[in-house]
Amino acid sequence: MKIAGLRKLTLLDFPGRVACVVFTNGCNFRCPFCHNASLVLPRGESEEVSEEEFFAFLKKRKGILDGVVITGGEPTLAKGLYEFIVAVKQEGYPVKLDTNGSFPDKLKPLLADGLLDYVAMDIKSVPEKYEAVAGVKVDMDALAESIEAIRTSGVPHEFRTTVVKGLHTEADIVGVAQMLGEGEAYYLQGFVDSGDILADGCAAFSDEEMHAMCERAKEFCPKCELRGIE
Repeated sequence: MKIAGLRKLTLLDFPGRVACVVFTNGCNFRCPFCHNASLVLPRGESEEVSEEEFFAFLKKRKGILDGVVITGGEPTLAKGLYEFIVAVKQEGYPVKLDTNGSFPDKLKPLLADGLLDYVAMDIKSVPEKYEAVAGVKVDMDALAESIEAIRTSGVPHEFRTTVVKGLHTEADIVGVAQMLGEGEAYYLQGFVDSGDILADGCAAFSDEEMHAMCERAKEFCPKCELRGIE
């Protein structure tokens, strides 16, 4: 599998674990607020890490790291993802996968074969606004299939929405919360300009507005929480 980048240490991306983050190139969505634009639309030569280098790194970090996060881009597009995760698991590391859920045929075998220890799926918006937020035509049936597969897998998981002014309203967030229901962990993340954004013009809601949205969402999804906002 091609590794487009490696963050050697994170305390935030894999709940309860000290992990590294593996980045993959390419994505089928074009969310204007994407904070990894250079992975979605690679420009020039990327700083790729070979699998040999990566697994040598993992061996050296045993006893320090206790998790590997695979993110993107959209990791389920990566050739060799299944085999890569098998190799990571053979080294004794739990694996978290970040996904947009648009390829259930790639996600379901990973869940069924016990290769994932945590899954985070991005939910972009309510169904009627999904394509406007994702920037492309979206197979909503595929997304629903992924959500159901994650929900019923027995694997620890979360759903999350990056909330962007001009793209989302409180009603949208409430709609997603209603869709997920009482039993699911749902995180709202405020938009942050990483300096590597896919499109200009994105803006964040205030902390007060984010808190208000979260409180409304909690009426339908009590496990809704804010991430990155006090």
